[in-house]
Amino acid sequence: MLKVEHIGIAVKDLVAGNALFEALLGVAPYKEESVESEQVRTSFFQVADTKIELLEAMDPSSAIARFLEKRGEGIHHVAFEVADIVQAMESLREKGFRVLNEVPKRGADNKLVCFIHPGSANGVLVELCQTIKPELP
Repeated sequence: MLKVEHIGIAVKDLVAGNALFEALLGVAPYKEESVESEQVRTSFFQVADTKIELLEAMDPSSAIARFLEKRGEGIHHVAFEVADIVQAMESLREKGFRVLNEVPKRGADNKLVCFIHPGSANGVLVELCQTIKPELP
């Protein structure tokens, strides 16, 4: 693990969440995007080396919608940056962690991502992130 990449926070309303965190942090989100595969809209804030991701459900059957229904708004996951996501996934599986993805998938903010089940991480949903490197021509 290289560093904490970001903290993900589930919100019911991204516009209201953005306004709240802009007032709290003193900066506007630097990026907003939709991740169709997860049925989620996201925004990202950065203060110094710290990033916060807000997540709003796009579909009532999405993982974020289920999280909000069960737990309400709040911290959803902690993401760690890794240099090689496939190697990190294999290493964690070997150590007994329950990796929720067979292979990494494209996530928000130009990342490949996978998740570690909270049941194998003291109740914390852990996301692994690797920056997608641009292909050379």
